[in-house]
Amino acid sequence: MKQLEIAVGIIRNPKSEIFITQRAADAHMANKLEFPGGKIEAGETPEQALVRELQEETGITATEFTLFEKLAYQFPDRHITLWFFLVESWEGEPWGKEGQPGQWIAQNALVAADFPPANEPVITKLVIDERQQR
Repeated sequence: MKQLEIAVGIIRNPKSEIFITQRAADAHMANKLEFPGGKIEAGETPEQALVRELQEETGITATEFTLFEKLAYQFPDRHITLWFFLVESWEGEPWGKEGQPGQWIAQNALVAADFPPANEPVITKLVIDERQQR
């Protein structure tokens, strides 16, 4: 069974908006929304993978980030461990550098059903956190 470790960036601006991209039509979980990120390569820490993946996918350099959640998820054909980092400081302006659509969505407007199922606990936590801040 395939085992994957994934570093994920929850890019949040000062207006509590999150930068979201859309998965490719030919990808696993096609057309779902996602937080940018990708596979942690051999010899890389989750933090190093996060910085590299965000540069590759969104053109930004993450400068301040904290681990928000670590989740393991079992699919029929793969086991993934997701490292979700809250990124609140970066250089550059995020965009869909690999041709993927990207947009800012209000943190409290995130809908878990629009994302792959492994993201659901993180979406729930983000929405609850935002409501508690108000």
